[in-house]
Amino acid sequence: MDALELLLHRRSVAKLEAPAPEGKALENIIRAGLRAPDHANLMPWRFVIAQGSGLQKLSNILVNAALSDHSDDAVVTKVKNAPFRAPMVITVIAKVTPHEKVPAFEQHLSAGCAVQAMQMAAIAQGYQGIWRSGNWMFHPQVHQAFGLEGDDQIVGFLYLGTPAMTPMKVPERELSQFVEFL
Repeated sequence: MDALELLLHRRSVAKLEAPAPEGKALENIIRAGLRAPDHANLMPWRFVIAQGSGLQKLSNILVNAALSDHSDDAVVTKVKNAPFRAPMVITVIAKVTPHEKVPAFEQHLSAGCAVQAMQMAAIAQGYQGIWRSGNWMFHPQVHQAFGLEGDDQIVGFLYLGTPAMTPMKVPERELSQFVEFL
């Protein structure tokens, strides 16, 4: 797929099935994430891949967080099932290094760029994905389970797999609503 076509027609797909990327395809996805903008070469990324039994471990992490908040049964059931909406979930973490010229916020943005690059690499290879977020990214128990410290932050859960549906058409947007010139 042409790079510009990929960027101009990107669309997340929520319905994903096996197979998930593996081997060289998965390596390409990770390498694309490692090419995200990185001021001062801090490499502020950590990628935790859950597939197979790892999906159950991710589910357990989310359920424990929901139970610690005394969430109702519907919320607990939803988070319990969430990781199984795809055959692979990559938790992308901004691993922050204190630096006088590169604030934590910039390192969080870099990790966010990594998620975008990884999703694009998956699509370019015939897979699909969706970048999910939510309150669980900020939950102290989830942070503890992933070993986050200081300003570290989960920036998203990248669900990957084979598309189980055709993506909807990308809506056309009027550029003048978003662009202005000085």
